[in-house]
Amino acid sequence: MDSIEMQRASSRADLAIETRGLGKVFGSKVAVRGLTLEVPRGEVFGFLGPNGAGKSTSIKMLLGLIAPTRGAALVLGSPAGDVPVRRKIGFLPEHFRFYEWLTAAELLGVHGRLYGMTKSKLRARIPELLNEVGLWPHREKQLRNFSKGMMQRLGLAQALLNDPELIFLDEPTSGLDPAGRKLVRDIIRAQRDRGATVFLNSHLLSEVEVTCDRVAFIKNGEVLETRRLGALLEGEVTVTMRTGNLSPETLVSLAQRVSSLKATGDLLTFCTPSMDPLPDIVRFLVNQNVDVYEITPQRLSLEDLFLRIVGADGGL
Repeated sequence: MDSIEMQRASSRADLAIETRGLGKVFGSKVAVRGLTLEVPRGEVFGFLGPNGAGKSTSIKMLLGLIAPTRGAALVLGSPAGDVPVRRKIGFLPEHFRFYEWLTAAELLGVHGRLYGMTKSKLRARIPELLNEVGLWPHREKQLRNFSKGMMQRLGLAQALLNDPELIFLDEPTSGLDPAGRKLVRDIIRAQRDRGATVFLNSHLLSEVEVTCDRVAFIKNGEVLETRRLGALLEGEVTVTMRTGNLSPETLVSLAQRVSSLKATGDLLTFCTPSMDPLPDIVRFLVNQNVDVYEITPQRLSLEDLFLRIVGADGGL
């Protein structure tokens, strides 16, 4: 299906990004095998995968910076790379270079003019943004005198300059201290609250876990699974239980009530979809004359989920 057919077939106005079998080949190297993805509008969407999974190449195709070898993508309802749509997008790449002889205010002015923003709009917008990222006191400082963290915050400011509907952030907290990371989280949430969609690529799973509404796990250029994080944090539980007097028959019966059951000596580990079944499981074991000495439930973390879906060899 080409992009025109895909656009006609799609009535999903609630999607900021939609791809079908998007792929990119460089010579003999397959960078993205077949990316099929849906990103709802108004969400913070995490894009997770190991190094070399095709994340950066996928983002470049969605931005129209490189052409796909196959497949199609709609961004804000139009084919990826559409010029009017690109005016509605903000982008902070992982590796960016700014003219270091410019001041912070001058840099935003240059980018604003590239967006076609008027001088009156920039006079209001630049101080607002520099205040938001904590750089207003440094507005007249040349970028050659900025620290890495200050440059990262300035890069975020330029990505927000045009009040974009869709914002691509590639490792936005790189080089930031804890206070800087919290600042970025607060800014991302503020963008979501005003209705923007944020597409976030980060190797810091702890940041993704507290920032994103939904995450997609990608490996070898394909989406393995997409999860809503709220359901993850409220959902599956891993339970460790220390027992005694556990018969093989009871173990078989327990395996029908839980998932991923493992028994090692007097220790049991298993998973349940939530905390709710645990009282019934304990009552069942006690009624079977099993001695229950200790029970430790632990919710599944994003790191656990990443390892389960992507695999232990898939380092970020």
